[in-house]
Amino acid sequence: MEERLILVDEKDNIIGSEFKLATHKQGLLHRAFSVFIFDQTQRLLLQQRAAAKYHSPNLWSNTCCGHPRKGEETQSAASRRLNEEMGFYTPIIHVSSFTYREEVPGNLIEHEFDHIYIGQFNQIPQVNPNEAGDWRWID
Repeated sequence: MEERLILVDEKDNIIGSEFKLATHKQGLLHRAFSVFIFDQTQRLLLQQRAAAKYHSPNLWSNTCCGHPRKGEETQSAASRRLNEEMGFYTPIIHVSSFTYREEVPGNLIEHEFDHIYIGQFNQIPQVNPNEAGDWRWID
């Protein structure tokens, strides 16, 4: 079953839901999160999105990003997806949020109210190959 995304207004108030692909094709504003994980030397952990992803395959991106489910707190969703994609849990803190709109390949539009989380992790991630094709630490 296709995932439904939480549609929001410019203040992150819920106004409805829509299927994920339709949301990205129509450029509807929806709730999202981005996680940035650093190690003890302040290197940033990046992932390369899996080749099979319909949205931005093979793109090098931040550590993890995604969408909360209906009724799920955004921080809980970010922790869940961090484990599902990168294979670990670590404490994360909310540092900011912003709205952006970007046309991406495949005639898709990212239009997100994006919550930003940061955390620290000092081990080797165990990435899920369905989510990430590769990973690396960058200075």
